[in-house]
Amino acid sequence: MADDIAQESIDTIRALCMDIVQNANSGHPGLPLGMAPAAYVLFNRVMRYDPADPDWPDRDRFILSAGHGSALIYAMLHLTGYALTMDDLKAFRQWGSITPGHPERDPDPKRVTPGVEVTTGPLGQGFANGVGMAMAEEFLRQRFGSEVQDHRTFAIVSDGELEEGIGSEAASLAGFLKLGKITYLYDDNDISLDGPTSLSFKEDVTKRFEAYGWHVEYVEDVNDLHALEQAIDRAVAEEERPSLVRIRSIIGYPAPNKQGTSAAHGAPLGEDEVRATKEVMGMDPDKTFYVPEAVAEHMNMTARGQELKADWQKRFDTWKIEKPELVEEWDTAWAGKPLPGFDSSLPPDWGTDSIATRVAGQKCMAAFSKYTPTMIGGAADLSESTKTEFPGGESEHFSPTQPGRNVYFGVREHGMGGAVNGMAAHGGILRPYGSTFMQFSDYMRGAVRLSALMELPVAWVYTHDSIGLGEDGPTHQPVEHLAALRAIPQLTVIRPCDADETAEAWRITVNGLHGPAAFALSRQNLPVYERGEGKPFASAAGLDRGAYVMREADGDPKAIVVGTGSEVEVAVAAADRLQADGIPTRVVSFPSWELFEAQDQAYRDSVFPDGIPSVSVEAGIGQGWERWVDAAVSVERFGASAPAAEVMEQLGITPDNVAAKVKELVE
Repeated sequence: MADDIAQESIDTIRALCMDIVQNANSGHPGLPLGMAPAAYVLFNRVMRYDPADPDWPDRDRFILSAGHGSALIYAMLHLTGYALTMDDLKAFRQWGSITPGHPERDPDPKRVTPGVEVTTGPLGQGFANGVGMAMAEEFLRQRFGSEVQDHRTFAIVSDGELEEGIGSEAASLAGFLKLGKITYLYDDNDISLDGPTSLSFKEDVTKRFEAYGWHVEYVEDVNDLHALEQAIDRAVAEEERPSLVRIRSIIGYPAPNKQGTSAAHGAPLGEDEVRATKEVMGMDPDKTFYVPEAVAEHMNMTARGQELKADWQKRFDTWKIEKPELVEEWDTAWAGKPLPGFDSSLPPDWGTDSIATRVAGQKCMAAFSKYTPTMIGGAADLSESTKTEFPGGESEHFSPTQPGRNVYFGVREHGMGGAVNGMAAHGGILRPYGSTFMQFSDYMRGAVRLSALMELPVAWVYTHDSIGLGEDGPTHQPVEHLAALRAIPQLTVIRPCDADETAEAWRITVNGLHGPAAFALSRQNLPVYERGEGKPFASAAGLDRGAYVMREADGDPKAIVVGTGSEVEVAVAAADRLQADGIPTRVVSFPSWELFEAQDQAYRDSVFPDGIPSVSVEAGIGQGWERWVDAAVSVERFGASAPAAEVMEQLGITPDNVAAKVKELVE
């Protein structure tokens, strides 16, 4: 009887997935049909979760990394008791539904798909997200105790995840860190969109992952539930290494005419094939979106989930009594907030009147370190250059034996990006961050885009942000990257002009800035401006509003010079020249377009009054500045290898050039 209800449940899953895709006349039925038995074993027999509370902190995490098979996760969530109705399944891929074409972690409360942990679809991203989730679990378990954090990360991955570079980067990192709470099920079906995988992919996956340091299991037939469950159980029992369960499946099985072909991958099977497949499974072909009563009862995990959560709640209540010193830290970490006292830690004492904003960032992190005990992150083998480490030495390194706060991601920018997103999606990790040179933001753009799409609270800390890098030359000097980052919706880009603006950027970001932030920090030293009432320059608190009058003109302003980052120094010098020539000039620091855009029109008009000509100066392409100013002094070519001052001079980022541009407008 047990085997009968299991098979009937799997057939129901397959039928639902076919109906979901066919009803929308769009989607990918092949993976859901082939991997339905694996999903059944995971959701019905293995994973610990509570459908009534999708945000339970100690739930197992599941990622459908092969997100094109989204019908499978929607069917599973519906059957197991999540708040995903049959009407939601029927609205698959329709406007405003919570069953979009690929699973989405939607930040809009009205469009949350309960049970979907991360947005997947770009292949390999979910693979890397799971590595970040496992890192978060490891860190939190060591910090708070296994009584309250002790869960696993599961995923279904495809050949695409194994072919994409981000998957390789993340797999290598996971193996090195010995993340034994990872169990990934690999849908090994020999088919890709173009045809058989043998067209481009014939490597020995088992040997490859063993070389990464993974434990690998092999299941010859996905339909052998006993072998499948045993293999997953062995993978779960292996806690010294991450596990890959390699499962032989047939894409589109048991569709009689399309199984085993690429025709089952990315298009509905068609009404005739759906009917024929249901007949093969012994189901009524005239019934659609049908769940037998026995299957509905067997698959609903609500009662079991509530028992699991209730057991955890007892442990949690005891833990709060036994470890009261950790309760506030736990509460603030899961709320995404720093501990009280954070604001008073910034800005620190700079101890100098000239400092690179990357170094200022390092001083900020040291100053607020004790108020952000669950903030972790690191750099792509550049921590010495990006200055993104918390103090503490070896004890703060995230290693196979010590999950500290500073992560050595290695030269794996894209894997780092995916893992940082996973940490944020896991919860309990305050504003995780990843860092590299700004030029290499290209190498991780897919992850940055998804952080914005999900509006995750992460920080991307980019340094060496302009041609001011100097001798390393055009390969390392970003010129188009600020424009490229600003083009990503829902990403807040901040380019501070000095140490005080850097402190303000960290303050608003850690304090709850909505969505991801991208910092652009300098390698070269920049002046620390004398700020505040009675001082030459306005408070850096103006950064909160994106742009502000940093220094008013001496007299009614006849022109406005705008700068960001290191070019604010150029703007100030240009304004001095213009003032001397009888043109009263306002200096505006403009560190963030996105924050400025969020201000009301009255404030924006107060910074840029009608009728006063404005010129921006920034050591990158001018694309986009036309939205804010009348003219831009910019760099419309790649940089060059030479001392920084000479590169700036040769490429026109000079006070004289800016002043001349202003005079053209004024005259």
